[in-house]
Amino acid sequence: MLILGIDPGTAIMGYGLIEKNGQKLSPVTYSCWRTPPDLPMPDRLRILYESLEDFLREYSPDVMAVEELFFNRNTTTAITVGQARGVVLLGAARRNIEVFEYTPLQVKQAVVGYGKADKKQIQYMVKAILSLQETPKPDDTADALAIAICHAHSIGRRINGGMLK
Repeated sequence: MLILGIDPGTAIMGYGLIEKNGQKLSPVTYSCWRTPPDLPMPDRLRILYESLEDFLREYSPDVMAVEELFFNRNTTTAITVGQARGVVLLGAARRNIEVFEYTPLQVKQAVVGYGKADKKQIQYMVKAILSLQETPKPDDTADALAIAICHAHSIGRRINGGMLK
């Protein structure tokens, strides 16, 4: 099974495609898409959408895992992340790819085993779980791989879209 993890953002959108074969997880490809900050938002969203479309056409993932929008004090950031998530959800819907959403807490618990893990702990575990030579950069890429790993660890524990306790 090919699992595409996405860490949505308009400046940098991280992605990580992993393969789950039994209990083994292997990296397929991972990186990020960047948009120039001086472009108007509609152009940035178009670039992200076209990049995602090209990726989906080339790799045809079975499922997509996306970080849920976490609303904090910065409303502007939440809105732009929401717009990037919309691009991702549209891309998945157009290709009939099922989307699973995870909170940052769920991702940290699945990858590190601790819901308050910091970035370095997550990056270390992503590198270890996927047997990578180096820590994926930028952070958005490592986060996208962590989201994909979270979904891989969640498969089989879902019933009707809900998590088993």
